[in-house]
Amino acid sequence: MSTTDADGRLTNGELFDRIAATLGVAALSPVMALIAALVKLDSAGPVLFTQERIGLKGKPFKMYKFRTMTANANQIQAPPQRVNDFSTFVFHSIWPDKRITRLGRILRNSSLDELPQLLNVARGDMRLVGPRPDEPYLVEQYRPEFHRRHNVKPGITGLAQVNGRSDLTYSQMMAYDLNYVDHHPFRRDLSILARTLAVVMRKEGAR
Repeated sequence: MSTTDADGRLTNGELFDRIAATLGVAALSPVMALIAALVKLDSAGPVLFTQERIGLKGKPFKMYKFRTMTANANQIQAPPQRVNDFSTFVFHSIWPDKRITRLGRILRNSSLDELPQLLNVARGDMRLVGPRPDEPYLVEQYRPEFHRRHNVKPGITGLAQVNGRSDLTYSQMMAYDLNYVDHHPFRRDLSILARTLAVVMRKEGAR
């Protein structure tokens, strides 16, 4: 199921996502406002963390999260620049990470830091379900077959997130992502969304 038809119009699936995301932002606005206020009170810095990620057809976009780290996090520890082996590489950093704020740890464990990505979905940058978007430095190191994940829009949650999340190696995660790229009827998206709720409630793989 592509995100647009031959005339560039939205498919029913993407239209559903945009409407659901817009309604979600409206319904959750009190919660998001409260989280924003708590982030501001908890530590100095902006409420939202904005980061460049790679989306559909390899095009960059700005992805939003509630800030969970100190404002100078990038100065304390830079992200990994070189992946030697995708079969052993995992995303989560050494635990505990001193850059994460007190509130940030709670937001990550509950996945509430991801709520601003509903704005990305409403804007059309992302879908509710799809491969999680990567940073440019990692995409530059992709194996050739990995780029196939950019044939669909990235998502807030995905097949990898309900099958191990941060506990997966990158190769395992990519296998799930490419499986989703090849097989993603709308009913599968609904199933992944339902399973995501269960994973979040159990805090599986939260970092």
